Amino acid sequence: MITPTQAIMVALAAGNLLLGLAWLSARDDAATARAELVSMQEQRDGALKGAQACSDATQALGTAAAQRAAEAEPARAAAAGQAAALNARADYTLSRQPAAGDSCAALQVLGADWLKRRVKP
Repeated sequence: MITPTQAIMVALAAGNLLLGLAWLSARDDAATARAELVSMQEQRDGALKGAQACSDATQALGTAAAQRAAEAEPARAAAAGQAAALNARADYTLSRQPAAGDSCAALQVLGADWLKRRVKP
């Protein structure tokens, strides 16, 4: 039969065993949590680097767009001037009354007028 002292010793050993298992489990959980924390921090750092790279690229694109717009301004102004002259010519052509008779004759008259202005004596 088991004596009370032996029963206490068995109970203490079982308690120590359970306490040791609980401590090992807590240690493993803490190690897992630390590893997950490191992984999450690395993911965060990667996301921050990606966001910063995107921000830098967006800023560089804005700078390049502003520079190209400034470089293209003279060409835009020249094109606007040419467009104004061509628009005036189109308005003149459209305002002309067709010659009496057929439309072909009216266009021939407009073409002849245009050629006279193009030829410089």
